[in-house]
Amino acid sequence: MFDASAPPAPLSLRDVRLSLPSAAGPVEILRGIDFTVGPGERVAVVGPSGCGKSSLIAVAAGLERPTRGQVRLLGQDLADLNEDGRARLRRGRVSLVFQSFHLLPNMTAEENVSTPLEIAGARGAEATARDWLGRVGLTGRLRHYPHQLSGGEQQRVALARALAARPQVLFADEPTGNLDAANAAAVADLMFDLVSEAGAALILITHDDALAARADRRARMFDGRIVSDAA
Repeated sequence: MFDASAPPAPLSLRDVRLSLPSAAGPVEILRGIDFTVGPGERVAVVGPSGCGKSSLIAVAAGLERPTRGQVRLLGQDLADLNEDGRARLRRGRVSLVFQSFHLLPNMTAEENVSTPLEIAGARGAEATARDWLGRVGLTGRLRHYPHQLSGGEQQRVALARALAARPQVLFADEPTGNLDAANAAAVADLMFDLVSEAGAALILITHDDALAARADRRARMFDGRIVSDAA
């Protein structure tokens, strides 16, 4: 039975297609994606390199416009928003974590976490940053710059930055891909624990079968399509 009081799905894609130009003509990257993620749900997106996983996240997060189809993020049809509108929708509600960390090199760990909070107008941004860096085990690294941190520590800063605003949706694109086995396991544990604590929906791209197995569902992509989607 339909429940009108139920919150909208954090993410819903309907017949989403993406074509990009090339010297040989348009290349179809996404070929009719139907994909929904419920509140607090953790979904792993897996598949071979080049099958469209990162493009799926780019379109779902509003970083790339689809060629066709509908993308609804937090109940909002992204086709109704320009680039600034999509940025405002994401601010404080949607976070992204990437394989390559994307920390600002001229800012300390604390500043990398606190600055987005300040931009979003959050109160007590510095205290919140310190709290979240403590949660990821970096209390002693607050004043360190990215080049002074290991890869595992940098990804912990990125994770703290992503979750400090307590987003409703977290997109994670190969978040452990640049880490050794020990650091990858530690970051994965933190990510799943903190996402559960925040109550955020998680859309995770990974080549790691053990990491994907921790999700509630696994969506498998091949050649721009989702070919299976099951618990």
